Amino acid sequence: MDIDKNLQDIEKKIKIEFNNKNLLKQALTHTSYAHEYFKDKCYHNERLEFLGDAVLELIVSEYLYEAFPDLPEGELTRLRANIVCEVSLVKGAKGINLGDYIFLGKGELSMGGRERPSILADAFEALMGALYIDQGYITAKRIALNLLGDVMEELQKGIIYKDYKTMLQEHFQKTSYSTPQYKIIRESGPDHDKIFEAQVMVNDQVLGEGRGKSKKEAEQSAASRAWDRLRNNCLP
Repeated sequence: MDIDKNLQDIEKKIKIEFNNKNLLKQALTHTSYAHEYFKDKCYHNERLEFLGDAVLELIVSEYLYEAFPDLPEGELTRLRANIVCEVSLVKGAKGINLGDYIFLGKGELSMGGRERPSILADAFEALMGALYIDQGYITAKRIALNLLGDVMEELQKGIIYKDYKTMLQEHFQKTSYSTPQYKIIRESGPDHDKIFEAQVMVNDQVLGEGRGKSKKEAEQSAASRAWDRLRNNCLP
């Protein structure tokens, strides 16, 4: 593998020239490669991955906060979690064929490591960490939002605008002929800034809880959490 060409190719993909090439090289170095080829066994991308994870969380949080001023905290948190999850990061990585440029040990290569989701997602985070150090937050943000643009648009359309109460009701009416029931279990805060907490139940079983600044918002939040559990087969 031509290391210099690898670095140049990924720089062309993201349209940035690194000041510190070693930083980019480290971001693309998997632990298996470091253990096989380097005397310094710590010269791999795990620390940059740690930093990149935090950088991505901030970038996505800031974007969502500014883009959706009326979305409650719970929905922002859930949407962010979907954007920075492994599945989404793998899509971002595949958008620039990142797997082709990762330095992997022979064993990892033989097992198809270039396509392994965890390796791709980790390398994507490490690349963001390296960009943050080498180019600064603004550039890292621009590149991250560009690479995750399709994912974010897809999630916004598919998640933000869903009516979870209706979806939940339709599901249970089809599968068990039951209707979800909602109950406000707690109110807190002054009259001008109340927070409501709601539960959604089916056959006296609590499926989800949520919070909001209105009863309707709290019920939607509870329904969305129940829907997530249902989708992930987490309901008992």
